[in-house]
Amino acid sequence: MTIADPTAGKLRQIAWLRMNALEFAPKRVHTLLERFGGSPETAFSEPDSTWRDALPDLTAKQLDRLRKIRDQDFSKELAFLERSGGRAVAFTDPDYPTNLKPLPDAPPVLIVRGSFVSEDKFSVAIVGSRRASSYGLSLARRFAAELADRGLTIVSGGARGVDTQAHLGALDAKGRTIAFLGCGADVNYPSENRTLFDNIVASGGAVASEFPLGTRPEPWRFPARNRLISGTSLGVLVIESPIDSGSLITAREAGDQGRDVFAIPGPIDTGRNAGCHKLIQDGAKLVQNVDDILEELGVLTLRSPDGPTNLISGAPVPANLPPEQRRVLELLTLQPRNVDSMIVESKMTAPQVSSILTLLEMRGLARRVPGNAFVRVL
Repeated sequence: MTIADPTAGKLRQIAWLRMNALEFAPKRVHTLLERFGGSPETAFSEPDSTWRDALPDLTAKQLDRLRKIRDQDFSKELAFLERSGGRAVAFTDPDYPTNLKPLPDAPPVLIVRGSFVSEDKFSVAIVGSRRASSYGLSLARRFAAELADRGLTIVSGGARGVDTQAHLGALDAKGRTIAFLGCGADVNYPSENRTLFDNIVASGGAVASEFPLGTRPEPWRFPARNRLISGTSLGVLVIESPIDSGSLITAREAGDQGRDVFAIPGPIDTGRNAGCHKLIQDGAKLVQNVDDILEELGVLTLRSPDGPTNLISGAPVPANLPPEQRRVLELLTLQPRNVDSMIVESKMTAPQVSSILTLLEMRGLARRVPGNAFVRVL
């Protein structure tokens, strides 16, 4: 039996913390890692000239940052993660969020307090106004609790208002919830949610960020964070959103990623629901109860007599399956179809087809088989 080397594990964690601290765009990091065999340890052992070869557009400022980070001591960051039950989860790790992997801008590494689990592939995001009314807050908590009770993981952004109530609703139901922050995973923002974040971790959920530890919240970081909220989820539910709310950015990201978008309507005379109404006009699913969401996603739930419900897939093909998903589904047969051939035949990009196949698999409409191939389940 091979015994894991704890020193090697720590060195790898530090290497990923270094890579994360560079704050390079995800695509650039993926390009860099391909050059170095996916190993951040190897990357940081190479001279500047090799980095320039891998990334010809590397600027002098970025090289200076590389040199500084190469010599930086990350022992404090590593100690924090060990103390708080956290770690750096790399793109290649088996517990990296399944739904994020196919996205072209998936973070190469996530800094996580708590843990991701395979069941998180069945997730729904709930977002909305930071200044929601008591009615909107109540809806967020109730919908989150009911969805969590059906076995879905609730994903949100840890912000005031709807986000906070969504996380609390999942905890009420003793379900799973994930908070993606627009700051470092060790930064409690907003400050009043310190206990909430601790409770999420203690419950088995995750508080995660693509930003380095210690990163303060800055306005530009939140739209980037939003793509992780939607990308981790099968769909996004928007509750009480004004027309200028950041939750609409999450909804737009969801649409671009091939995710379903849901919205709850409300009174028209306050402006609080203008964003939700615009989403519905643009094709979002109008939601009145959790069954509206489950039916659209094409999933069934089965309540366990011993505790929280377990989610299973395998419902009939949704009548209004998005056109791109239906196109790929129609290419599948009971005989294995190679992914590369479907990319050519569908005239879609490789990331698009890969993402859609993952969604179809999670909906119980397709199954992965050996040889980079899929078969149709129905």
